[in-house]
Amino acid sequence: MPKPETLQNHKHLQMFGKLLHKPNLWALNRRSAPLAFAVGLFVAWIPMPFQMVLAAALAILFNCNLPVAVALVWVTNPVTMPFMFYAAYLFGAKLLGHPPQEFAFEASWQWIEASLFTIGPPFLLGCLVFGIIFAASGYFVVHNLWKYSILFKWKNRAK
Repeated sequence: MPKPETLQNHKHLQMFGKLLHKPNLWALNRRSAPLAFAVGLFVAWIPMPFQMVLAAALAILFNCNLPVAVALVWVTNPVTMPFMFYAAYLFGAKLLGHPPQEFAFEASWQWIEASLFTIGPPFLLGCLVFGIIFAASGYFVVHNLWKYSILFKWKNRAK
């Protein structure tokens, strides 16, 4: 994990100033780790640039481990993003009862504007629902793994 000083001095995170000096943002414990997983996995499903800044803001707001939350947004990266976001679109279309539409992505503002009202609602709904599902799953998995590791250590100590 990066050192706290490295992230505190990062050009995009300096806007948070003294808020980055809260000790729990850098502690990895049974409360901060599961919440950081939830924050990071939720933000990973938000289709926006600078996800790391949003993850940092939410980590500060929820007082959870900032490096873990920021690192987890890289679940969506140039390799995984097309598959994840296409799955979110298909899931959102299914939830809304819309048949999936054929489309070809273009990296242009005109394409985004034209697609905002056709594929936008199913895509955004799918991203929101997947974000909530992955955040809740990440929270409970890490929480339970942490709990069972402590129980395992107590049992070994008792022996």
